[in-house]
Amino acid sequence: MFARNFSRLGILAAALLASTAALAQMSDDVVKLGVLTDMNGPAATATGQGSVTAAQMAVDDFGGKVLGKPISIIVGDHQLKPDIGGGIARRWYDVEQVDVILDVPVSAVGLAVQNITNEKKKLLIVHSTGTADFHGKFCSPHAIQWVFDTRALAVGTAQAVVKRGGDSWFFITDDYAFGHSLERDASTVVTTNGGKVLGSVRPPLATPDLSSFVLQAQASKAKIIGIAAGPPNNMNEIKTGAEFGIFKGGQQMAALLALITDIHSLGLPAAQGLLLTTSFYWDMDDKTREWSKRYFAKMNRMPTMWQAGVYSSTMSYLNAIKEAGTDEPLKVAAKMREKPIEDFFSRNGKLRADNLMVHDLWLVQVKKPEESKYPWDYYQILAKIPGDEAFGPPDPACAMAKK
Repeated sequence: MFARNFSRLGILAAALLASTAALAQMSDDVVKLGVLTDMNGPAATATGQGSVTAAQMAVDDFGGKVLGKPISIIVGDHQLKPDIGGGIARRWYDVEQVDVILDVPVSAVGLAVQNITNEKKKLLIVHSTGTADFHGKFCSPHAIQWVFDTRALAVGTAQAVVKRGGDSWFFITDDYAFGHSLERDASTVVTTNGGKVLGSVRPPLATPDLSSFVLQAQASKAKIIGIAAGPPNNMNEIKTGAEFGIFKGGQQMAALLALITDIHSLGLPAAQGLLLTTSFYWDMDDKTREWSKRYFAKMNRMPTMWQAGVYSSTMSYLNAIKEAGTDEPLKVAAKMREKPIEDFFSRNGKLRADNLMVHDLWLVQVKKPEESKYPWDYYQILAKIPGDEAFGPPDPACAMAKK
């Protein structure tokens, strides 16, 4: 009896030691997630409180603890300003003991926060930072890009549209680096696939009257008018195009960046016929609907691809901590790269060596009002775009991709 009890005590002691060893690998007594976003500005609807809600849903679904430590969320508003975003990130890492920063809309802020992350050797996962340089020439073992990049949206849209017969293009391009890169990437794909680019016009950012630019595009007789722009120009161009009868005249508009909340704001009468590429659509299948309806119950609107991506990456991050037995950033990132990423958000997903999460995208067309059967029934899925085609190979400028 004594020997048997002693054996049981030994087993219990070993288990306690193993548990203590695992807990000892945690940096402190809480796993803290920092959602750094735009709470009140032009990106707030597409990110903002919706991104915070998505992160909290992931924490709740995970059980609120990992390796015996509670999980908490802290929220910051960077106001779309790189200096403010960088300052918040520095304080979070130095004072608040934040383990990972999430979301970070607009590329300028994302790159500023990436610099701080590299310096502090913490972890950053972006969802609404779009520049391909993030995982290209600025790639970092501490920074992960989860949902999209500008190349994937531009190339994915152009390639899929040309394959479907849209072989003549005219671009309305925001006159700054973001718009130029979208036009460049899409133009290359159009011409490579046998199409023609008939020209472009370049309105400045936030141009109040876009009529002359839209009329020039209409007069080109191009089959496809490519909208190489972000807010607010992109939505105003689509609205103006609808008013001028572009869709009724047989031309189509292809938005190289548009979100479901943009379509909701425009309304189907203005947006009908628009082509775009997305990483996620809430009404695609049972898995997307189940999660999105839970999200809708909290936010009273359907999620953007960025907000759905926050949930996906948060779950992947927490599972990686559990499997790695530590919250050490590079070990967690390595664990995230080990397995395929298959969930309601990602199809055929994988986190590559350059820390870009590659997954399938979807070419969709906005429905006509009479085709929409219920609220937020906005998209007809036209084609799947395999992730490797959309995102392309790793950028040779990224040293991590060469290992």
